[in-house]
Amino acid sequence: MIDAKRRPAASILTLVRGRQSHLDALVDGLTRQTCLTIELVIAYMQPEPPSISEALPFPVTLVCVRGEKLPLAAARNAAAALAASERLIFLDVDCIPSPQLVQSYIHQLDISGRCLLGEVRYLPGTLLKTESTDATFDDLAASAKQHPARPCLPDCGWIAEPEPRSLWGLSFALTQAQYEASGGMDENYEGYGGEETDFAEQLAANGIKLGWCTNALALHQYHAVYSPPLDKFDDILSNAVRFYGKWGNWCMEYWLTHFVDYGLIEWCSSATKIKVLRRPSQADISACRQPPEVAFA
Repeated sequence: MIDAKRRPAASILTLVRGRQSHLDALVDGLTRQTCLTIELVIAYMQPEPPSISEALPFPVTLVCVRGEKLPLAAARNAAAALAASERLIFLDVDCIPSPQLVQSYIHQLDISGRCLLGEVRYLPGTLLKTESTDATFDDLAASAKQHPARPCLPDCGWIAEPEPRSLWGLSFALTQAQYEASGGMDENYEGYGGEETDFAEQLAANGIKLGWCTNALALHQYHAVYSPPLDKFDDILSNAVRFYGKWGNWCMEYWLTHFVDYGLIEWCSSATKIKVLRRPSQADISACRQPPEVAFA
């Protein structure tokens, strides 16, 4: 049993496959937090562990989670199982946390009793590497773009969020008790998509509400964007079908509608199944790759 006096105030949980430079920027952001009574737990989905400095001001735990497809749900469960804190902060490997992110999550988790979501803005690929390496967080934030489907949050304490499907996996926090009460993430989801929406439904089914954590901004580092994500066609279909079989309604409807428009599937929101008409060709996938100024789909 961990001595309560030595227990970290929060456990930061992240997943990685490749993207060492993105992980480096995330870790660097954690070293600049206003609260450093933390630990970092990394679930790596690759043969070799990522490179981590031995001179960090907080402990780091590594756990390997294997799977040919991205085992995102299993990796989150593995990281949560090793967390030493009662407060869990899930932060995507692409995210650079603002200096106040951890402290804001800790404070607002304690007073809200909710699973909290953090604001994420997106850095474009047009930002030069030297600019992103040498810039302060505020400098980078000035170049980041707001996602049109997400709110720009004021610094005014937590804000209630009535819609469970607002949960995205980039940045969110909850307690160990809430995570366990929800049953954790469903490991039947493999590859891209669906597992976060499923988890949101599990939270709602267990009476755990969502809220927005203000002053917990993170910046999403650029990687290539495909819109629609034809590169993840098979994952999206299989996970959407899995979700429908469990909940009786669809997730990722936005992408399914695009697949219909491309003549790839036969489907509508009232359907009970998806009929595949054809799979996307490599040419289809390549044509969906967006230019570097496009930071999100």
